[in-house]
Amino acid sequence: MSAFDYDLFVIGGGSGGVRAARVAAQRGVRVGLAEEDRYGGTCVIRGCVPKKLMVFASEYGGMAEEARAYGWDIALGDFDWSAFRTRLHAELDRLEGIYRNILTSNGVETFDARATLVDPHTVELSDGTRKSAKHILLAMGGRPVKPDMPGAELAITSNDIFHLDKLPGSILIIGGGYIACEFACILNGLGVKVTQYYRGAQVLRGFDDEARGLVAEEMRQDGIDLHLGTNILSLERSGSGIRAKATNGDERVFDQVMFATGRAPNTDGMGLEALGVHLGRAGQVIVDQFSQSAIPSIYAVGDVTDRVNLTPVAIREGMAFVETVFGGNPTPVDHDLIPTAIFTQPEMGTVGLSEEAAREIEPVEIYCTSFKPMQSGFAGNPRRVLMKLVVSKATRRVLGCHIVAPGAGEMIQLAGIAIKMGATKEDFDRTVAVHPTMSEEIVTMKSPVRTA
Repeated sequence: MSAFDYDLFVIGGGSGGVRAARVAAQRGVRVGLAEEDRYGGTCVIRGCVPKKLMVFASEYGGMAEEARAYGWDIALGDFDWSAFRTRLHAELDRLEGIYRNILTSNGVETFDARATLVDPHTVELSDGTRKSAKHILLAMGGRPVKPDMPGAELAITSNDIFHLDKLPGSILIIGGGYIACEFACILNGLGVKVTQYYRGAQVLRGFDDEARGLVAEEMRQDGIDLHLGTNILSLERSGSGIRAKATNGDERVFDQVMFATGRAPNTDGMGLEALGVHLGRAGQVIVDQFSQSAIPSIYAVGDVTDRVNLTPVAIREGMAFVETVFGGNPTPVDHDLIPTAIFTQPEMGTVGLSEEAAREIEPVEIYCTSFKPMQSGFAGNPRRVLMKLVVSKATRRVLGCHIVAPGAGEMIQLAGIAIKMGATKEDFDRTVAVHPTMSEEIVTMKSPVRTA
């Protein structure tokens, strides 16, 4: 009989924690899991899933307009936020039920409680009870943070957007990362007057310059009032609105203000540092390639480690942890060449190195084309798309692929397979084009537009 209550205790019921708990339980491991909020975590409850459903909702207005150019007599009515929100919340409830069921049906004992650490093998639940485990997995995720400034409490974050009683007439979004840009596009598509302030020189820092430049241009063209090199000094209540004072001297009143200025790992008040678990400057749990912390019995996966904060990455880390600890097969997590999508309008899909990052490493050739796609071009829509490959001069391997286009997320998933396999530019060239599609341009670009 084991000296511990569990072989594994997981703190956090999001994508990474639930996957690790389920896979471990299926191996016959005795697993306990505590979640203080809703099961499904950021992705299912307040991230990817509700956001993508809002993206779908926000695109219908433009579709109706384009349909008229194709001969359809369509009159667009108003968007009913409350009807959509009711369906959205019902869907999130359904998904949370699935997550809970996954755990119980696999024999995981769950606790709807906050858990903190007492020692390397003991957690304490918010009701005061203590549970011991041979291994503890930290999977608490992260949360949006607001900057420290006067009036910051008046603003919302991405967590709150799905719970608004009504859509604001106008909103100021502060930030330039993918969350800020996605919600700017979503709310603009739903008829909200959107202003966006970002302190940097261009939105989507860290992504390919040419690709993010086109996204910013298209956002402006769609009616988003985007101000770069601009930050906020203070917020104050002004009638029923919020007055925002900006660094560029502007003072404007908005119905709503949203901060999308970063996220922080949920490690506060967990008792980690007292135990000797090393935390980084942002509060992230420092782990090795096997997701093990400085304390041998304590591991961490997902956003709480601030490695690559994406749902599929957390899931892979959770599965690698189980294979390492309970499968006797030490499995490092491969964080190289992860494809990802940003659901702006148009979408951006990316895998591998940006042009800027690649040319710092080795000489490269750049293959790139930008054009009006057939569907929107026929309707007189000026929107452009971009297809770009970054190719090593020495090995001819495709080091990066960047797509800005409707459906870019779907395209980059498939391009990601080829690039992960080490495909060369000649492999792309040997592939026959699917015509007429936007993505055929990826295999028909014959000459580089520049070398770097």
